[in-house]
Amino acid sequence: MSFWICATCAVEHSEQVEVCAICADERQWVPADGQHWTTLDELAAAGTEVVIEEVEPDLYGVTSKPPAGIGQQSMLVRTSDGNLLWDPIGFVDDAAVRRVRELGGVVGIIASHPHMYGVQVEWSHRLGDVPVYVSEADAEWVARRDPVIETWSGKLTPLPGITVIQPGGHFPGSAIIHWADGADGKGVILSGDTVFANPDRTSVSFMRSYPNRIPLSGAVVDRVARSLDVFDYDRLYNNFGSVIPVDAKAIVRRSADRHAAWVRGDYDHLT
Repeated sequence: MSFWICATCAVEHSEQVEVCAICADERQWVPADGQHWTTLDELAAAGTEVVIEEVEPDLYGVTSKPPAGIGQQSMLVRTSDGNLLWDPIGFVDDAAVRRVRELGGVVGIIASHPHMYGVQVEWSHRLGDVPVYVSEADAEWVARRDPVIETWSGKLTPLPGITVIQPGGHFPGSAIIHWADGADGKGVILSGDTVFANPDRTSVSFMRSYPNRIPLSGAVVDRVARSLDVFDYDRLYNNFGSVIPVDAKAIVRRSADRHAAWVRGDYDHLT
């Protein structure tokens, strides 16, 4: 089956439409000169390749060079029971599949939210039609329907030691992963855009839209932070290669309190 890829967000579509709905939404953007489409063949002809690098033991970052669409860093979590591909990128080729398989069998694919769908169905087909888990709350954004897609809500345990929850915020179904064995057993959060590791490595952000700078309310941010309280974790990765290397749980709570204080007006005297 042929399909199209939005050149701006790199999400796969079963057919070309006038404008990609994900990019037309207020959380994303359409280029000033309009909608553009591409294909895997065009991306490959332009020299696109997949780079896989170890981030920490049993955790690998998967990126495309040059970046396809938004250019996220996918994460491959490796366990003794199988591997999970998180936030799949918008490009895949046979060489990438071969390298991913060398790290072990992938048993599932899941994106934190619609901006990260990438070519999730294509990754699945090339990895043996493994399940693609899509949040029921965000399933309307899927632009390439396929039997490999399985909707879920609430909590998902795709592998022992890996728990996926939906605190929402950025999207109603925005999800995070808790990987219990990460960070030498201290626990890792893979947060996508739900909780965004900042460049200072000592704070995180919570937004409805990052490119268009639309904030979330203090109440929603508190809800997102509280949803992580049940987990033990020391490290947090976002979906663009940034990390909170240590003390992430305390940093998430402190950042949520700071966000709420600013939107409440506690610091207006500083403005």
